[in-house]
Amino acid sequence: MNGRIPRIAVDAMGGDNAPEEIVAGALLAAREGLGHIFIVGDEARIRPLLGPDVPGGIEVVHAPGAVAMDANPSTAVRNSDGTSLGVAVNLVRDGRADAVVSAGNSGAFLAIALVRLRTIAGVARPAIAVVYPAKTGPVVVLDSGANVDCRPEWLAQFGVMGSAYARAVLGIENPKVGIISVGEERVKGNAQTIEAARLLEASSLNFVGNVEGKDVLYNAADVCVCDGFVGNVMLKLCEGAASLMGEIVLTELKGGGLLTKLGALLVRPALRNVRDKVSYDSYGGAPLLGLRGNCIVAHGRANRIAVRSAIRAAGAEVHEDVVGRIAELIDQSSLREANEA
Repeated sequence: MNGRIPRIAVDAMGGDNAPEEIVAGALLAAREGLGHIFIVGDEARIRPLLGPDVPGGIEVVHAPGAVAMDANPSTAVRNSDGTSLGVAVNLVRDGRADAVVSAGNSGAFLAIALVRLRTIAGVARPAIAVVYPAKTGPVVVLDSGANVDCRPEWLAQFGVMGSAYARAVLGIENPKVGIISVGEERVKGNAQTIEAARLLEASSLNFVGNVEGKDVLYNAADVCVCDGFVGNVMLKLCEGAASLMGEIVLTELKGGGLLTKLGALLVRPALRNVRDKVSYDSYGGAPLLGLRGNCIVAHGRANRIAVRSAIRAAGAEVHEDVVGRIAELIDQSSLREANEA
């Protein structure tokens, strides 16, 4: 990047809280100097949300249409011209933007980005990488929903891509790579997992073997590989568990006696720190790795804080040249797509 300010295209019309929270998050990011922000969407709806004091580094790109949250991915690709998501991806394809952020239909985002940007040479399938807040540091889990059915060699490539991301963005010098399975022993797992483990072990990655679900958040590995079906179930389960624990704690504090309420006041700063560490809003978005462009998938329920965090994550990918690092690692590994032309 050579110190150049990253240019981030934001799909203003995608997500449950669009465009209000998306625009608000873009404004927060611009005021913090996180990049030059292209807010892509219906200009008639976006302009009033910007207010009179628009910070520098904000540019509105008009796109009258929007991809519905329940749209079929193939249909979304065919009808993407003129939509906020399609135009935002095109900005990256055409070199006007360095990254794209969307809280909209993730299946449509993947399909449009795959067609418009294409995969890095040698990569079979892109993968959604989610960063989990674990006990001693972040853990990258991929795939988290892009590919529900996977071949073993794809899983091995996910290890390469996750390792590159952990090095570049998370600053982990030699990431430990593991594969999620039903037991620590190498013979445990289905045929797909066992074969993928064999490929990972033969690679140049720092492969540590099988990782059970209970050990993911205890940093058994820095990068945990699985198919998109398992990864998405894990993600939704963790989201639900975190939400439930928060509700239980709040209910107990509110229903307790005087001593409980006094104790709650004393531990409020610590509880706030815990909330910030496990809150999705602090992480904002998940990188879609393996494409020839930086793509960040934000949660459909993303609020302005989460959008700002997603824009920050996009800028980090640009600054650290994640696409270039993945391409380099794939080229050096023995895990290039066998059918590459």
